[in-house]
Amino acid sequence: METTLNNGVKMPAIAYGVFKMPNDASTTQRVKEALELGYRHIDTAAVYGNEEAVGAALQGCGIPREELFITTKCWNDDMRSDNVENAFHESLAKLKLDYLDLYLIHWPVKGKFTEAYQVFEKLYHSKKIRAIGVSNFHMGHFQELDKVKTIVPAVNQIELHPYLSQKDLVEYCGKHDIIVEAWSPLGAAKNDLLKDPILQSIGEKHGKTPAQIVLRWNIECGVVPLPKSSTPSRIKENFE
Repeated sequence: METTLNNGVKMPAIAYGVFKMPNDASTTQRVKEALELGYRHIDTAAVYGNEEAVGAALQGCGIPREELFITTKCWNDDMRSDNVENAFHESLAKLKLDYLDLYLIHWPVKGKFTEAYQVFEKLYHSKKIRAIGVSNFHMGHFQELDKVKTIVPAVNQIELHPYLSQKDLVEYCGKHDIIVEAWSPLGAAKNDLLKDPILQSIGEKHGKTPAQIVLRWNIECGVVPLPKSSTPSRIKENFE
């Protein structure tokens, strides 16, 4: 299952996220397992500190590069215009890739993100990135970006789940042809979303787990979820 970005690039409709996973062989193994199960979209970030572990998995997976969709993000400390390109190439080297499928501004750092985005546009035009986007942006950030951008962001990655539906922001992104990705699609640790009795009831009715119901809800809403797990059975469950 795929979604089409505003520049025509096809992106898998679900991603495997590696937030808070270590930069070691265990993460390499989990990513390999995700790829073996059928995931083709892997989402990491410079600040996660595990791009090398992800890169090791990609190197040995045996899947043609054109079938993979790899996302990483530029961290706040690198958002000065004179450092964005260096940060990009460092991520690329750690991931052992020749190009990125999607590069995101991780947070809208005041006074920096518009300048950084202009460097993103340069990298996009150089064919080193297939699509560029943002993360954790709200309407005001997009309005600020409108003053300098020549390319509409392809993606906005935000916290989104049934307890935080962000309806207005999702509608804004839809109106401007920006695909929404959901981090923490299964809810924050503090809210026990997966114990919600309504979700449990729906899951029982359809023979699915609450997590599977929530991920399907995301996809039906046109949102690309990024479930994260280091447990093989959960990785499999989230993809089914």
